[in-house]
Amino acid sequence: MITFLLVSFFASVIGAICGIGGGVIIKPVLDMVSAESVAAINFLSGCTVLSMSTYSVGKALIKKEKAVNMATGTPLAVGAAVGGILGKELFSFVKHSVSSPENLSVIQAVALGIITVGTLIYTVNKNKVHTHSVKNKVACVLIGIALGVMSSFLGIGGGPINLVVLYFFFSMDTKTAASNSLYIIFFSQLANLIASVATHAVPEFDTLSLVVMIVGGIGGGIVGRALNKKINSSTVEKLFIGLMSVIILICVYNAVKNFI
Repeated sequence: MITFLLVSFFASVIGAICGIGGGVIIKPVLDMVSAESVAAINFLSGCTVLSMSTYSVGKALIKKEKAVNMATGTPLAVGAAVGGILGKELFSFVKHSVSSPENLSVIQAVALGIITVGTLIYTVNKNKVHTHSVKNKVACVLIGIALGVMSSFLGIGGGPINLVVLYFFFSMDTKTAASNSLYIIFFSQLANLIASVATHAVPEFDTLSLVVMIVGGIGGGIVGRALNKKINSSTVEKLFIGLMSVIILICVYNAVKNFI
């Protein structure tokens, strides 16, 4: 329980600061310590991310903060909600197609590792990349669907790919991208949870683990949101780059551990 609390809390602190939800840390770390089944870790990670993003988005709305561009953020969120459901179905399909839970873990670890490496390379070189300002709502929905599928399938909530997409397609700075990313994550994870309950696809898990991780997620969201206001975009970006490097190493470890 202490492991669950600490992982969910610190992951949510960093997730709230960087706008990556925290699942990108929770999922590989819990896989590394083999805390639960793959399906249970996906579910617990998603619920933790949902609790953190609910607090962060709700607090922003109550304070009437304008960091989220509703003209593009809402179509992205709608797409992410649809993608969250599709990603859950993809996870179920792959889960029943592989011969063992270890193989499923390898697939997720490799996919997350590749995405994280790509994100790190882009982030380090983003000042050299020409960005865009997509306005078309259909394009926003399609981008949101792609984000939702990846986050739901990998059990990471939103993860680093959200920020890269928001940088590249919408020319957002780091802190604005973080706020918009959490807004997208909220809808993606909410849709994923509703779909899991409606289709009776909720895996077996320890209820106390869920409660502890939600408490850690909300607590981390409170602390992370407060810290986000006190640090500049440059510091957020450095934290993000350091985090990506650690996640890549964990993904390599998880892939090798479950492959051998």
